Amino acid sequence: MASGGGVARGRLAEERKSWRKSHPHGFVAKPETLPDGTVNLMVWNCVIPGKEGTDWGGGYFPLTLHFSEHYPSRPPTCKFPAGFFHINVYPTGAVCLSILSEAWKPSITVRQILIGIQDLFENPNPASAAQDISYQLFIKDKAEYRNRVRQQAKQYPSLV
Repeated sequence: MASGGGVARGRLAEERKSWRKSHPHGFVAKPETLPDGTVNLMVWNCVIPGKEGTDWGGGYFPLTLHFSEHYPSRPPTCKFPAGFFHINVYPTGAVCLSILSEAWKPSITVRQILIGIQDLFENPNPASAAQDISYQLFIKDKAEYRNRVRQQAKQYPSLV
């Protein structure tokens, strides 16, 4: 393991243990495995399922969590693939959510982050828009907005 970041790595090891014991159905969260087989606790590859019965249903959306040495004092950066269609996701894929910025508390867990982002799928915050195209459709053409969401869900089928 790299030196420094002992607090961050210790907390992330605990998060990993707790997640393995129990996690919400359909979600995936695991530290990346490097080519040499070692585990990098600072980057987690996750999957957030769209809730059944919503336009997001049937989609399993890949998200990467990047933790800094300052975790848990500072939140991770959470990114979907670039171009992800959502009002609160920047064109780069970075998620704009209060618990990942001004409302961050060191007690917030990986599980709470992922559930918070899942809730954001169905309950976007137009007051904090991070991309123009989805915002414009959400405001002016809800039917086309919902159609785009359903198309995106089809692009991310379950991998299991």
